[in-house]
Amino acid sequence: MFTLEIDGKAIAVINSDEQTARDLFTCDGFKEDIGTMTSEGKPIWNGTSELKIRASTEDETDEFEQAIAEDDGTGDFEADPHHDTADAKAGAADHDEEDDEEDEADIVFLVDLDDEQDHLDA
Repeated sequence: MFTLEIDGKAIAVINSDEQTARDLFTCDGFKEDIGTMTSEGKPIWNGTSELKIRASTEDETDEFEQAIAEDDGTGDFEADPHHDTADAKAGAADHDEEDDEEDEADIVFLVDLDDEQDHLDA
């Protein structure tokens, strides 16, 4: 797993290989999205700071897995047979099918994102 870090702060984790993480975290669409997102009323990205992609720490990986488990409603990521099957399929997938593998990547934000409604109320 790889983490997007901005100005020394871990922002998001993706469960992909490094090249896919770099491609997704630095594509124009993602940059546009994070340029409009805020956390605690502050922009996540100012549009100029470096988008650093690095290997995730154990704590970041744990937080990612917990968020995915909660999203799936399983409460325990490792006990979810759907993820075990998906991981096995992803590992066995032909590397020529990069588009299919990219579709399997999940991104979990490590910062609390402000609700869009918060900006409308302000």
